[in-house]
Amino acid sequence: MLKQSLQYKLLQKLSPQQIQLMKLIQLPTQAFEQRLKQELEENPALENGKEKIEELGNNENDDNYDDDGNENISAEDINIDEYLSDDEIPMYKTQANNYSSDDDDKQVPYASGTSFTQYLKNQMSTYRLTDDEEIITDFLIGSIDGSGYIRRELLDILDDLAFTQNVYTSEEEISRLLKLVQQLDPAGVGARDLKECLLIQLHRKKDKPSRELAIGILTEGFELFAKKHYKKLIQKFHITEDELKEAISEIEKLNPKPGGSYVSNNKIAEQIVPDFTIRIIEGELDLTLNSRNAPELHISREYNEMLEGYKNSKDKSKSQKDAVLFIKQKLDGAKWFIDAIKQRQQTLLLNMNAIMQHQKEYFLTGDERKLKPMILKDIADVIDMDVSTVSRVANSKFVTTPYGTKLIKEFFSESMKNDQGEDVSTREIKNILETVVSEENKRKPLTDDKLSALLKEKGYPIARRTVAKYREQLDIPVARLRKEI
Repeated sequence: MLKQSLQYKLLQKLSPQQIQLMKLIQLPTQAFEQRLKQELEENPALENGKEKIEELGNNENDDNYDDDGNENISAEDINIDEYLSDDEIPMYKTQANNYSSDDDDKQVPYASGTSFTQYLKNQMSTYRLTDDEEIITDFLIGSIDGSGYIRRELLDILDDLAFTQNVYTSEEEISRLLKLVQQLDPAGVGARDLKECLLIQLHRKKDKPSRELAIGILTEGFELFAKKHYKKLIQKFHITEDELKEAISEIEKLNPKPGGSYVSNNKIAEQIVPDFTIRIIEGELDLTLNSRNAPELHISREYNEMLEGYKNSKDKSKSQKDAVLFIKQKLDGAKWFIDAIKQRQQTLLLNMNAIMQHQKEYFLTGDERKLKPMILKDIADVIDMDVSTVSRVANSKFVTTPYGTKLIKEFFSESMKNDQGEDVSTREIKNILETVVSEENKRKPLTDDKLSALLKEKGYPIARRTVAKYREQLDIPVARLRKEI
């Protein structure tokens, strides 16, 4: 038997305005300008800039105008509900306005230039191929990733050709056509691993002893080369250290990611636009928000005049009521957007000011050793906001300082105690670690144990595994891979 019951649940949901504000806060300046442009195009009730009145007439001293002759119009001054009967509920009030914060607006970027795959297919069109060969080579080219590699087994490609393209062939035939694809530019494209990629590039170079030795090293001693066992390579190939240096120099000139060179050449460079500026004026820090983050927006006067027309109209037709509902939605949207922008400006300045005050010594001197330990919660507690809000500000915003343009999240770091019991920033320790590694003897690189001992001598008692963690964060390889001849 079907039973019916009532359940009460307490749920926390963000309002549409809060969701809009959170999305605006996380946008950097350029993305914010695009969002503003989109809103202006979609909402005719929202206008940019100050609106000038052509003829003020007797309204110059009217309270409805400001000193510049601009009409003071706001969404609060417009009461739409008086145009609607009590039994009519606007549709927008019955619709669910909430959604997941993960449902970010997805926009398809415009393509620029020829894609990497099409670039390869255009080259392949110069070969005379049968219909089946053309299908197979197109399939192989389509299997090439952004780095220029085919990372699938030929047997898998063989099965896919049979099932998806209705082409039945052999592994030998696919291998033969793969050799053809590997002749395309950029050199090394279509390789199945790094070793094959480097060998393809070497075979295209001019003949000389160092090239032949480099081919031999990759063919017969790739593992020794990858692990930098140089002494074993010298013994295996019966060569001198200078000959090995020349061969390694040939290999180092090769491109391990041939596809990346094409992608980077066709990618539009993004210009960093700082969101804040910090200057030192008479020994004090001065913080300003990029003016592009503070646009002047107002409600369209035409919409106000339309409502005045409906108000003075005696006949309230169905079409007029529909128009009023439409205007209500657009005016609400415009008001919410203007309020969200104002709150965004206040939130950005509040966060950045707290960060600036916390790192005041650094901003006054530019000495990274003056950077204090600072985590998101430190700033959140000062400004009485959620940690997620601080994170949105820090992750994608830049600030121009007297010492260059910096990503704000770079000022955040955890703390560690030095030998004197003082809290120091982990970034300071990382900078020292980078300096020590850059100055080490590359013929005998320092192990993590030795790096830990050196840092202890400098007053930073950290364990070997902590050194390993910082080294990985700085993209510094282990000692064996830093070794040079």
